[in-house]
Amino acid sequence: MMWQDLIFMIGSSLSIVFLAPTLRDTDAQVPLATSAPSMMIGGVYAFTFATLGMTFSAVGAFAACLMWTLIGFFRAPRSPYNRSHAVGDLRERFELFCNDARYWVERKRRQDTVSLESYVSADTASSVTVHAD
Repeated sequence: MMWQDLIFMIGSSLSIVFLAPTLRDTDAQVPLATSAPSMMIGGVYAFTFATLGMTFSAVGAFAACLMWTLIGFFRAPRSPYNRSHAVGDLRERFELFCNDARYWVERKRRQDTVSLESYVSADTASSVTVHAD
């Protein structure tokens, strides 16, 4: 066995370890524009390593390809198997939009209040009053 074969296998194995939390997270949404090219690259690498006689590297690259395939299958936003963000009818979509807008406005209001207070110096604090609603 060549030492390079071992290094490539270790690298592929690490990528599998780092991708596992994404596959386990039911709230994860990975676009197909990310997972599909990664899956294809892993497949091409697996084939290339196999033709070079680098068996361990080929197995590692194939495993990474398989991991990206599973992520694309289960964590793509429009996948029928990713039910974590499924929104039904128009009413539910509108309610979700309103809740998101309300949350954004509240967060923006808090940020504006904090930024105004941060510009009041100790010298002017006695003469300037910042009112937060």
